[in-house]
Amino acid sequence: MGNNSRGYVNKIAIVAVIAALIIGFKLINAGDYLTLSYIKESQQRFQELYREHSISVIAAYSGIYILVTSLSLPGAAVMTLAGGALFGLLTGTVVVSFASTIGATLACFVSRFILRDWVQGKFGDRLKTVNEGMEREGAFYLFTLRLIPVFPFWLINLLMGLTNMPLRTFYWVSQAGMLAATIVFVNAGRELGKIESLSGILSPTLIFSFVLLGLFPLITKKSIAFYKSKKGKSAGLNADSR
Repeated sequence: MGNNSRGYVNKIAIVAVIAALIIGFKLINAGDYLTLSYIKESQQRFQELYREHSISVIAAYSGIYILVTSLSLPGAAVMTLAGGALFGLLTGTVVVSFASTIGATLACFVSRFILRDWVQGKFGDRLKTVNEGMEREGAFYLFTLRLIPVFPFWLINLLMGLTNMPLRTFYWVSQAGMLAATIVFVNAGRELGKIESLSGILSPTLIFSFVLLGLFPLITKKSIAFYKSKKGKSAGLNADSR
């Protein structure tokens, strides 16, 4: 069997596994357990379980979080709140940060492995400019997207899989970029009983602060590049005048 045939079989196998997991998720109504109301009702029971089996609960929670995120299923925000309610701010932030980033990187990898060749073949000319831009500013661009909560994280994971960004870069930029929102949601989860909806956690002021924080490194890089180009032109004019 040639490499192309083997790669095609691998893609079919991965798609089949993902489809089976999603169907299983729907059949057992797992989405009902990833709702704000269910987490609030079960908070005391989960906390007792965590006190008795801390490591096992962290491992199970991380595994479920990674699975939900890697399959782009709904429920990550609720699980982040649950992490704050269960583990507290420090432990919750560490657990959620790594679980969410690992899940996001797996989602990016799956998108790249399954879809990128087809997308590149169909829209190669259009994506050439995008890939060139990502090579120059990909880390800054991804960091900005991660800090702006209005962009769904699952969509960013899938779209970045269609680019040439190295997965290791995707991982560390995502972990850094999602950290601020992770802390906000984990901290909110510590007072889970007072939360009535997910939309109430992020105020317009907080979203605006995230936007400014995300744009800052990109603006700084552009400003430095602009200053260097102006300085280079000025030096060239001075040399010509001599």
